[in-house]
Amino acid sequence: MRVPFLRSLAFASVLATSIVPAQQGPRIVVTPTNPRMVAKDTLRLTARLVDAAGQPVPNARIRYFAGGAGFEAAVDSTGLVTSGAVGKFPVTVSALVAGSRPITARVEVLMVPGPAATVAISPRPTRMLVGQRLPLQALARSAEGDSATDRVTWRSSAPAVIRVDERGLATALAVGRATITSTAGAASSTLEVSVLNAAGATVAVTPTSASARQGDVMRFAVQVKDAAGRTIDGLVPSWTMAPGRGEINSDGSFVGYEPGTYLVTANLGRVSGDVSVTLTDRNVRRKTSVVGSVLRTAFVTSEVWVHPNGKVAYLGTHAGGDRFYTIDISNPASPAIVDSVVDNFRIVNDIMTDEKGEVLVFTREGADNRRNGIVVMTLEDPLHPRKVGEFTDGVTSGVHSAFIYTDPKHGRHAYITNDGTGAVHMINIDDPAKPREVAQWKTPRPGNSDVGRTLHDVDVQDGLLYGSWWNDGLIILDVGNGIKGGTPSKPVLVSQFKYDLDALYRTRVETEAGAGYIRGTHTAWRHKNYVFIADEVFDPVEVQNALGKKVGRAYGRLQVVDVSDIFHPKSVAYYEPEFGGVHNIWAAGDTLYMGAYNSGFHAFDVSGELKGDLQKQGREISHFQPQSPQGRLPNATMTWGVVVKNNLIFLNDMNSGLWIVKMEPKSQVVP
Repeated sequence: MRVPFLRSLAFASVLATSIVPAQQGPRIVVTPTNPRMVAKDTLRLTARLVDAAGQPVPNARIRYFAGGAGFEAAVDSTGLVTSGAVGKFPVTVSALVAGSRPITARVEVLMVPGPAATVAISPRPTRMLVGQRLPLQALARSAEGDSATDRVTWRSSAPAVIRVDERGLATALAVGRATITSTAGAASSTLEVSVLNAAGATVAVTPTSASARQGDVMRFAVQVKDAAGRTIDGLVPSWTMAPGRGEINSDGSFVGYEPGTYLVTANLGRVSGDVSVTLTDRNVRRKTSVVGSVLRTAFVTSEVWVHPNGKVAYLGTHAGGDRFYTIDISNPASPAIVDSVVDNFRIVNDIMTDEKGEVLVFTREGADNRRNGIVVMTLEDPLHPRKVGEFTDGVTSGVHSAFIYTDPKHGRHAYITNDGTGAVHMINIDDPAKPREVAQWKTPRPGNSDVGRTLHDVDVQDGLLYGSWWNDGLIILDVGNGIKGGTPSKPVLVSQFKYDLDALYRTRVETEAGAGYIRGTHTAWRHKNYVFIADEVFDPVEVQNALGKKVGRAYGRLQVVDVSDIFHPKSVAYYEPEFGGVHNIWAAGDTLYMGAYNSGFHAFDVSGELKGDLQKQGREISHFQPQSPQGRLPNATMTWGVVVKNNLIFLNDMNSGLWIVKMEPKSQVVP
């Protein structure tokens, strides 16, 4: 599991006490009134207590506290705000006067991207036809990779040839050449375009007809010939589709969301071409049935892992738990707890074995002696793990997640997260009794500050590490693949996929939860040419509810990131439940399995190429809500994650324990 519940609970308590009714009489005045700063910089807040007449109150002691989930920034007791990421950071200011009740005020510090450092224009045609209109887009980014807020302006070097308006709509007016320039602050980008005569031109769209299922991606191309029959290259048409719902991009990639007939059109001004597309029902829906379950109510239950032998499951505990359970699942219809591992912790957030099932690692958070880190166990008897070693050096603040990967050349390592610094630590466990660190890696921050850096989860496949670095997005490291010469002891950055979390959740989540809500890149899973990444998004008060026997809710979106070009990842598809979040995931074959908190368990067909909104395409195979009237919170779903083994699906629900389910074969319709 990869959820910051312990930290979030503390923040929720601060948030709950910092929101107070307007005061009569003395009040706190904070300067600046509407604080604004560049992300990854510092800002000094000053505050004073004044009486009803606006005069300073003598001997008032002023202190500053974080007023929300402190993943993006920090404030010290003197009012110095250190930003680590873009976002809104609530600060609670307290004024104390001897003999009087404390007075508090709340201010929100807006942390904005730095000035634009780059501008990228898309699409990038080299030619246009007279009469053609083509919308252009400009993406401005800061030096830190954030979406810059500088105003974008457009200019044409030859307005009589190509006119471009303030929105980036380019109109080809006459034969000639023009340079289109997009500018944001001090950054700019140019596009050289030739305009050709369209008289007598013809347009052919290929393929000339198409049929597929809803959700299948089809790619169309245009061939444009001039009056003499010569092919004109370098053109980008404006693509449209009608009727129905779907998407079509400037590169001609099309996906339809509903069965039916679509007309796809390539427009180049005075000439155009079209093609008819017929889509049938995807027809992947299947029923999920319960095979067996293990009810647990003493603690919130957390991560589940299944031993490679398929006969033993391990189930963690959370929110004050001090154990994880070993469960005999050799008969999935009658799973039974056989043993438990008890240790000094309050959260077992992650449990994993190596590929052979010889070694198990679990993470510790919340130990009363601050000896968190990881514990290494051997599995001579998988039902009774034996503790042989632990690693705590430099990670006493807690380890949230761990991933074991064995490289044929470099050996067996546990890649673990550091709650305190946001670094990943590479721990060699070739000798389980003597774990040793071989390297660390973390995203850069000014002055080597750790503020705003959080590593939440790690996935390692084929010598590449996929790290979910919260505010920094998805980070891909070479830890043995060789693509950048990296090894476990010398990790090397391959690429980064960073996106605007605030823009993604501003309308839906901030409106309900207010500033200071929890949001970040939470988990990643490499599958074929895609990385599935899931965001964890919560109102801090909802975290407190979820852990305190009340109904809590989550938000969040899963994105599908195309890594066929590993150096330039790009988001191509997504899923976001109407109610609930997205949490831990598992991909196997052509199916993506997901624990989605309030939204329960989901399975999606991810066959073929992926594009657009997966929910609207009929790709959902199954949906199941694990809940029990005898649960810790009766009849309430809070599904953490999923493991798939031997065609069985193991779900860990926080309120009711372990569920073993299966998807039934698709029913056959007999005429």
